[in-house]
Amino acid sequence: MFSAASRAISEAFEPPFRAIFLKMLGLTLGILLAIWVGLQAVLAGFLELPYPWMETALSILTGVGAIFVLGFLIAPVSALLAGLFQDQIAELVEARDYPHEAQGRAIPFFPSILMTIKFTGVVILGNIFALLLLLIPGINLVAFFLVNGYLLGREFFEFAASRFMPVEEARALRKSRNGTVFMGGLVIAGMLAVPILNLITPIFATIFMIHLFKRVRAGQAV
Repeated sequence: MFSAASRAISEAFEPPFRAIFLKMLGLTLGILLAIWVGLQAVLAGFLELPYPWMETALSILTGVGAIFVLGFLIAPVSALLAGLFQDQIAELVEARDYPHEAQGRAIPFFPSILMTIKFTGVVILGNIFALLLLLIPGINLVAFFLVNGYLLGREFFEFAASRFMPVEEARALRKSRNGTVFMGGLVIAGMLAVPILNLITPIFATIFMIHLFKRVRAGQAV
């Protein structure tokens, strides 16, 4: 498990993946910036305050609130972007690390889009649930890791497996190794929880789950 994670994190920063990372970074920052500007514009357009100090205070409060909202959106934005680049990342990993094995098949465009939308929606709902649990002291951090560990592990593993087998078989394999997949999801959630480093989560998670799938399929210890 941890050897696969260490291998994935080292590969994620190597040259073949840098171009993908820069594209994803630009898209992520662009999306988050657009959301930030939109929130500010909506509040400025609907609220007129009589005193300048009130506007300053509101600007500070909305800025802090926007940071909180953007932090919450990192997981679903990462999930959305993962669907755009996953096959490309997987192909690089398979060609480089498993050149003598059969290469996986790219998931067709429309099923890939549906999978991405479903995954993004599930992550949003899961994080809303985790957000509600922030109101309960002592379990908020645990909730973040449990929710995201389960969701991220499930979806990234099923993606990796679906490149080599039908979706139903991929799901069955994931269920048969649920504990291993969940532990892998916790590793991904740990990456997601680290500011700045979380921007590379989709690349890391895809590489990591390709390695984990290969080990699970071969019956190797993980």
